[in-house]
Order: sequence, then structure tokens, then C-alpha cells
Amino acid sequence: MSKLPGTKKTAPNDDDSVYVTACQAGNVEAFSTLVARHSKKMLTTAQRLLGDYEEACDATQDAFLAAYRAIGSFRAESQFSTWLYRIVVNVAKNRLGRRQVRLRHEAVFIDADAEGPVACKACLAACDQRNPEQALERREIETQVQKCLNTLDPDFRMTLVLRDIQGLSYDEIGDVLKIPDGTVKSRLARARLSMKDCLKKLMGRL
Repeated sequence: MSKLPGTKKTAPNDDDSVYVTACQAGNVEAFSTLVARHSKKMLTTAQRLLGDYEEACDATQDAFLAAYRAIGSFRAESQFSTWLYRIVVNVAKNRLGRRQVRLRHEAVFIDADAEGPVACKACLAACDQRNPEQALERREIETQVQKCLNTLDPDFRMTLVLRDIQGLSYDEIGDVLKIPDGTVKSRLARARLSMKDCLKKLMGRL
């Protein structure tokens, strides 16, 4: 890995730290590298939390903009990706809150699955051409999973997405959501049980 201008010696197990330090020193290109590294996971997280692809794109863009503006305050007390997850989750929570207010005032039904399952649309299109039957089945499963995710309490949904979809550790989830380890495990257990019951009803099988 080439050393970027304005960087300092960093821990060898943190691949992002050299780019974070460069960005803090004013290297805009370094932040573009961070966006490229993390955009897919952050978009997936926002999609699963919000249930709408276009809104997830907007939320992810807002999150990266907020991260860029606040990167000077990042002190590496956690990994950059954990810090970024926290920003994405907060942006999604704010959007969910505004959505609930809008629904209460306007009594408008929102079909959160209108944009289809989370995925790279170009990748899905290519897969569809190679094996349309498998692609259709996969999209149907993804749609049912998202429907069940949308029924979860937002706090449970966030915990489940971070653990079972993004693969964060309990400690990392606690850091992102600012909750103790026991709360992470409790929310996760209840979320998994709710998902199991919901999917069983929708799909007729475990």
C-alpha cells in the first residue's frame, strides 16, 4: 500500500487508518477511497433498515457527507467502519422517525418493498440472464425477508441487521448502538424469534 501525503504511522491491523489520517490532513482523495471501501456495506445496512432502495441511497449519501464533515473529530477509539456504521444507523433512525411522523399526520400507506430487494441491480440483471429461475426465487426470498424486517421494532431491526447481515461482533454492535452487551443479545434473540415466526407465516416453512 503506497503512503499518502499527510499520513502518519498507524496500526498495521487497521487498513483504513492511513486514509483516515490523510483525510484529516486535507487529502480529499483519501476519503474517496474510504467511500469506495465501505459504500456497499453501508448501502446494504441502510436498505435493510429503511426497506426502500432509493431512500437508502439518499441516506447513505447523507451519512458519508456527515462522516466527511466530522472526520476531524474521529479519534480512532473504535475502527473507522464501526464509527461509520454508527452514522448510517443514526441517519436511518432519523429518517424512520420522520416517516412515522409523516404517516401519523398524513395517514399515507408506504409500500416499503416497492423498490425490491437489496442488491446491486446491475449484478441482479446479469444473474437473471444466466439463471432466471434461481434469480426469481432469490428475489422472492429477499422480498419476504425485507417484509419481515419491516415489521420489527427499529431497535431490534438494527441489532439484527448489524449482526446477522453485516456480521459485526456483539462488542461492535454495542459500540454502534451505544448499548450494553446484554441488551445486544436480548434484542438479537427477540428479533430472530420474530423473524422466524414472520417468515414461517409468509413462506409456509422455516
